[in-house]
Amino acid sequence: MSNAAPITTTLVLVVLAAVSLGVVVVLRSRKRRVIATPTQRATYQVLHVASLAAPPLRAGLTEATATKAVRPLHQLLGGPALGLVAPDRVLAWEGPGEHHAPAVLEALNGPTGRVIALHADDLPCDLLECPVRGAVVVPLSTGEEMVGALVAVVDSDPVPGLVRAAVETAEWVSAQLAFAELDASRERLAEAQLRALRAQISPHFIYNALSAISALVRTDPERARELIEEFAEFVRYSVRAHGEFTTLAEELRSIDRYLLIERARFGERLQVRLQVAPEVLPVVVPYLCLQPLVENAVRHGLAGKAGTGTVSIVATDAGAECLISVEDDGVGMDPDQLRRPAADESPEAKNAHVGLTNVDDRLRSVFGPACGLVVETAPGAGTKVSMRVPKFQPGVRVVSGWAS
Repeated sequence: MSNAAPITTTLVLVVLAAVSLGVVVVLRSRKRRVIATPTQRATYQVLHVASLAAPPLRAGLTEATATKAVRPLHQLLGGPALGLVAPDRVLAWEGPGEHHAPAVLEALNGPTGRVIALHADDLPCDLLECPVRGAVVVPLSTGEEMVGALVAVVDSDPVPGLVRAAVETAEWVSAQLAFAELDASRERLAEAQLRALRAQISPHFIYNALSAISALVRTDPERARELIEEFAEFVRYSVRAHGEFTTLAEELRSIDRYLLIERARFGERLQVRLQVAPEVLPVVVPYLCLQPLVENAVRHGLAGKAGTGTVSIVATDAGAECLISVEDDGVGMDPDQLRRPAADESPEAKNAHVGLTNVDDRLRSVFGPACGLVVETAPGAGTKVSMRVPKFQPGVRVVSGWAS
């Protein structure tokens, strides 16, 4: 592969620092945006090249992502070649000199764990046409753990300016890898939260649902068959294998099945009011974000109330947002108890708190702190839980598919 033309070392350092800090560089004249001077053109080139390397690095350091990132990183630093290596192997190499990789890996795994400047004596070679006369090996890390190294190959002894540029570039790469690790941690947390929500589907609900269906088998077999089908679809949705998000329409469809089964138990004691604006049905919401709220309204709001109780589900269009609330006119609770759950609470009450906290954390993680749950309650006054969901959020989409 042809050698990439180096970009001014000082400019690389300044612009990478700006990119790492989230600084946006805008080049404009009085009349219109232009890239007029050589410095401005070079700045644009550095930003453009860095933007090519960032997306694959944000997915972690693998052979596939390193292969995509190594060429733009080579353009940033120049020199005969550039490599991205793991502690035990080469992930990607742009340019000549890959046969020196064993010496590079040996130096990387040495006792220092710091920036290593390799000279010609450290890289013996029998190939007359090999241009490699030195290399700068800079470890890459995602915190305290070293995950690999950036290898800047040079055709002379490493000079201080190149070493500094390689270090700054490697620190920028490490920052992208740290973002990737953070994203992966968030995904693992989201998966754990979903598993917790699935596990929280009350065994009492399952037992009571099957008991209610069993009571109808002889007296109303058609109704029993219908409830079995609805129960099966509810469970299927609750344990689906794909996607962290769903549409509001799908979430409401599952809730409708849940309430249909609960009404088979409570009869006319359970009333449901549903008010949903048609235009918000396609809005994407976190999977299982409403079902725990409705289940809490039934189990903890109405189950302990004498007479008829009502659960109200409202979803309205509010411009760029969708406003959703789940309200019951049940027994309510002390707000202080909601903030600080008592140690002697029943397992079901503790599950209710866990469910609310779980949904609140997921909403804030996905949409920001302004989109957490708002709970209004008081003893004897029922409970209302509200949320706001943006109609569009970058990176939030529905992945179709169901558990087989």
